[in-house]
Amino acid sequence: MPISPRDIREQLLASNPEYQQLVQEHSRYDSQIEQLSKASFLSGEDLVQEAELKKRRLRVKDEMERFVAQISRAHAAASG
Repeated sequence: MPISPRDIREQLLASNPEYQQLVQEHSRYDSQIEQLSKASFLSGEDLVQEAELKKRRLRVKDEMERFVAQISRAHAAASG
């Protein structure tokens, strides 16, 4: 039976320090973006910072998904 991506994420979060760091980093970027979005006015500098934070958050998310894909492929190969 294939393992779900959610189960893989939970497993990685419980056992992989590098993945844990990525999750924390992603959460930190989320919080910073949320803080910026609460402002009634964003300066040009704020808009640039928001765009940069979103790019960083996406890069981290991509890295997290690479971990999940790697585990998924390994599990599929082992059970196939």
